Amino acid sequence: MRVLWLTGGLTSLVLGLVGAVLPLLPTVPFMLLAAFCFARSSARMHDWLTTHPRLGPPIHDWRRHRAIGRRGKRLATWSVVAAFSLSVWFGAPAWALGLQAVALSGVMLFIWTRPEGPERDDAAGPQGA
Repeated sequence: MRVLWLTGGLTSLVLGLVGAVLPLLPTVPFMLLAAFCFARSSARMHDWLTTHPRLGPPIHDWRRHRAIGRRGKRLATWSVVAAFSLSVWFGAPAWALGLQAVALSGVMLFIWTRPEGPERDDAAGPQGA
């Protein structure tokens, strides 16, 4: 069973990394899935992912606060706009565009109603000054 979890984690990690450069593929949901899978298969991979300086903070924000940072929300919004625009440009049928509009609106509603997480200590400035 560990091999299946590890395979799922590695697949999610690769998809998330591809999503970091392709605007239509989400990064953070795949990283969350990778962390979930690695927690069940490889402590080493789980620790690497959750302590990674770029990939770890969104995972921690989600786990601790169910939060999505403003930058992530903006990137998700641009990705949704790009995906819908491509559908229009490629001439998708009206029923497909309607279905896509409803689904993507639900995704955007979910994303933008999540908290943005705690204020970062490094942004708060010196304490007691």
